[in-house]
Amino acid sequence: MTTKTDKATRIADILGDLFPAPGIPLEHQDAFQLLVAVVLSAQTTDARVNIVTPALFARAPDARAMARLTPAQILTYIRTCGLAPTKARNLRALAQQLVDQHGGQVPADFDALESLPGVGHKTASVVMVQAFGVPAFPVDTHIHRLAARWGLSSGKNVETTEADLKRLFPRDQWNRLHLQIIYFGRMYCPARGHVITTCPICSWAMSRTRAAAEKRTGASR
Repeated sequence: MTTKTDKATRIADILGDLFPAPGIPLEHQDAFQLLVAVVLSAQTTDARVNIVTPALFARAPDARAMARLTPAQILTYIRTCGLAPTKARNLRALAQQLVDQHGGQVPADFDALESLPGVGHKTASVVMVQAFGVPAFPVDTHIHRLAARWGLSSGKNVETTEADLKRLFPRDQWNRLHLQIIYFGRMYCPARGHVITTCPICSWAMSRTRAAAEKRTGASR
């Protein structure tokens, strides 16, 4: 009988073959710009974020410069992103808090990051992984969905998914795997219109019960 650990090992091998060196999809020059880009990426595509950030970073490349802008000024650069007014307010407050409490630098600490306006656990995890190399397993919508499809987690909530994946995969694989799963979801495993039989992982990892349920809802075929 195949265990979840066996399944996870096979999945990691497939992802390693497909995406041996996954790059960070958000363009940035340092930890602050990465933090800003990740905040902007909520309910917005990475491609859209990469369109708006060059002009924003030209005006405000660091926390001190961002803190000198008003939310209205920030909004002019990010207006095409989802939830733009809220994000503009958060970015201004976030930058000011970095200046006031951290000397304008992004702290390499989960609690400090999560205390910043507009920064939740997933955003903090991405920054810790990509800016500081700290092992973490940020769970976005792709990862949450695929972990449930592959029977690696119940899919109850993102906290459960993160804990399940951390138990199944070696710690030294977390930083790479979270990007590999994101890219796999975009390329091979869409939320709707998914063809199970041609998917390199779902074709063998998805349970019959899950496959039948997705067919009924139109998510897969």
